[in-house]
Amino acid sequence: MQQTLNTTLLIIGGGPGGYVAAIRAGQLGISTILVEGQALGGTCLNIGCIPSKALIHVAEQFQQTRHHSQGSALGINVSAPTLDIGKSVEWKDGIVDRLTTGVAALLKKHKVQVIHGWAKVVDGKTVDIEGADTRIQCEHLLLATGSKSVNLPMLPLGGPIISSTEALAPKALPKRLIVVGGGYIGLELGIAYRKLGAEVSVVEAQERILPAYDSELTQPVLESVKQLGIKLYLKHSVEGFDAATNTLQVRDPNGESLQLETDQVLVAVGRKPNTLGWNLEALNLEMNGSALRIDQRCQTSMRNVWAIGDLAGEPMLAHRAMAQGEMVAELIAGQHREFNPTAIAAVCFTDPELVVVGKTPDEAKAAGLDCIVSSFPFAANGRAMTLESKSGFVRVVARRDNHLIVGWQAVGVGVSELSTAFGQSLEMGARLEDIAGTIHAHPTLGEAVQEAALRALGHALHL
Repeated sequence: MQQTLNTTLLIIGGGPGGYVAAIRAGQLGISTILVEGQALGGTCLNIGCIPSKALIHVAEQFQQTRHHSQGSALGINVSAPTLDIGKSVEWKDGIVDRLTTGVAALLKKHKVQVIHGWAKVVDGKTVDIEGADTRIQCEHLLLATGSKSVNLPMLPLGGPIISSTEALAPKALPKRLIVVGGGYIGLELGIAYRKLGAEVSVVEAQERILPAYDSELTQPVLESVKQLGIKLYLKHSVEGFDAATNTLQVRDPNGESLQLETDQVLVAVGRKPNTLGWNLEALNLEMNGSALRIDQRCQTSMRNVWAIGDLAGEPMLAHRAMAQGEMVAELIAGQHREFNPTAIAAVCFTDPELVVVGKTPDEAKAAGLDCIVSSFPFAANGRAMTLESKSGFVRVVARRDNHLIVGWQAVGVGVSELSTAFGQSLEMGARLEDIAGTIHAHPTLGEAVQEAALRALGHALHL
């Protein structure tokens, strides 16, 4: 016999958005049930952000050791290293396991009931759980089902054709790998596989890699990719895969057909909102393209039905989903909140790393703003030199009339960690003088932030 549970808040999806909403709701004393069909932590913790950064770290360590085995400028010499990829994957899985176990413990601590099963929406207040013979009645329904990889019809997954999920849990490394898609997912994994010893090629339909970022910012990444020996096929379109000969068919800009031999093909052409398979159609909600349409409070077109994260479209970032989840819980608790961040940082963990926060020079121009744009190169930063990494720069975009900072960009070693300072300065409405007048610790990469602001004011000290 079917059991019926009643709750104030029902959340479908236990990824960063869903689990943070559940924890915050629990803290606020809201009766909450979280339904998750797979592992807690969603794509981010299990098959996305966390495991990819772990694999990138393994790749970087292996490449560094190989570099030292050939005699390095640092005077470190070691014998040629070998790689046990099984052990590397085990280490990565250990990190994922610690994090997902931690999420489960936090949910339990805040009295959130977690149900493992697949949700099927009946209406805006009723959801059935497949396989658990359970119906849940709720006052508020929060949809946090995330996104999934976009598949290409001419490259169906299976055998040598893999998605990022399989790429993050290799049983063995391929000798040759072709990455289809030169965006951040494809390049992060392509660079990692190259450092692990695979021959890597990247096929991208646009005229350059990382087409979502401006060319000045991506130039150091392009140089690094070439230095690593990754082959680029830009402005090439994929036509299919011949399993008998293990060749990928691509068409070049002149319309000529090429046959590229490979052992594996990684399809990394983006992600799309996960709207299918849980009867979302029953709610007949307003859509925004392939995503759910939401307002500034993450409300859908149906009262008391909320949507957060990738399901609500771009930017598809875990930290956006977390912030939205926290806000929805507080709204349900009766607090007054709106989701209107000044900026959300986007970080790309290529080598070197990329960060974009707020408006780029082109976006500022398009918005009709007269801006000062100023960069400071890491080649003039002492800490970057001691890290053997002098490529890249920090760039600031500020209004000419009042010096209000509207954007930051950076490319270089470890610049992902500068994203916090960038986001904070924009949220607090900092001006160039505020950053230039703040004493930055020496020697740090962060000094380049202060120097970029000083340069915008016309008096950089170390350039």
